[in-house]
Amino acid sequence: MSTTPTTPPRLVSLDAYRGFIMLVMASGGFAFASMQKALEKDQQPVPPLLEFLGFQFAHVEWVGCAFWDLIQPSFMFMVGVALPYSVASREARGDTFGQRLFGAAWRALLLVLLAVFLNGGQAIPKGVTTDWPTTQWTFPNVLAQIGLGYVFVYLLAGRGLIAQIGAIVAILVCYTLFFGLYPLSPAPPDWQKLEPNWVPMHGWGDGWFAHWNKNSNAAHFFDVWFLNLFPTLEPFTFNRGGYQTLNFVPSMATMILGLIAGEKLRSPATNAHKLLWLLVMSGLCLAVGFAMGEWVCPIVKRIWTPSWAVYSAGWTFLMLAVFFAVIEIVGWKAWAFPFVVVGMNSIAMYCMSQQTRGWVRKNLSIHIGSGVFAGEYGKLIESVAILTVLWLICLWMYRKRIFLRL
Repeated sequence: MSTTPTTPPRLVSLDAYRGFIMLVMASGGFAFASMQKALEKDQQPVPPLLEFLGFQFAHVEWVGCAFWDLIQPSFMFMVGVALPYSVASREARGDTFGQRLFGAAWRALLLVLLAVFLNGGQAIPKGVTTDWPTTQWTFPNVLAQIGLGYVFVYLLAGRGLIAQIGAIVAILVCYTLFFGLYPLSPAPPDWQKLEPNWVPMHGWGDGWFAHWNKNSNAAHFFDVWFLNLFPTLEPFTFNRGGYQTLNFVPSMATMILGLIAGEKLRSPATNAHKLLWLLVMSGLCLAVGFAMGEWVCPIVKRIWTPSWAVYSAGWTFLMLAVFFAVIEIVGWKAWAFPFVVVGMNSIAMYCMSQQTRGWVRKNLSIHIGSGVFAGEYGKLIESVAILTVLWLICLWMYRKRIFLRL
């Protein structure tokens, strides 16, 4: 009897979930939020459905969660889910542990460098001329966040549930203390100018939750030191959205939870048992994350608080469970084909959505007329048209068996 490892079959539900999230991200939120803001600016009534969609397809200001906030946690979680399949595939190919570890480190480096490349350049201040490169060295981009934590998570693959849960607890406890024990910083005199949409109940103050204030927390002050080590035309002072480099530390907990899910899905357990497990984990993470948000630290995606790492994982477990149930258990696969096409070429779709949306918009306006994108639903039509073009490119790549992977 042969004991040679065999290449594991692809998990179609994971490809579909990845493609679904990637398509949503590439849509730019279908312009629901901008349509809502346009009506509010003109002092026109906003239909309840648009108000709901406008909220769900935009990031919350600070504390809380909308569907749009779950895009990045989904990516982080799915990286973990896919990891056991990647390890098994490399083992089947005959790679040694050292070769696999080197491959993981190389992939992590490429992800970080690609993220920096996609960030573009720094804005050149008025009156400043320079021949120096203007690379913008910032790392909150999802690709950079995955790359920064990937090797550590990779080392936990196959190490057992106790080690993986222990790593999650250690990461979240230490990161909570890192914020909570850092001295509170007084609000700058012009903070309202910097933060016009500040949520009053979580503004600068002297309570425990004040340690997670926007641009006045331990990770912010780390970035003020760290990002100024890189060449910059102007000193880094703050990130307008409040995003921080160190977000990758607690987001590793999200990836490890995905790793645990991936190993469970590769186990010999029945599909019914796997589905039940995903649902139980979803409920557990939602409950624990919510409780942490009430008593430990606020649920804030922009700085990936420990409560957010657990709470958002509850939603990702649930979404994966839905795709797993419909595709792997019920057997309905044909409907997911548009998602699978993108899910198997997620890097290509991500890069296209980041770099070519303006070019696609311009050429669509030239060839079909800009008037199509005018009117009350113009922005929605524009978003769908651009998404369709990007999807068709992914379809062509799928049929030609062209897959971009790192």
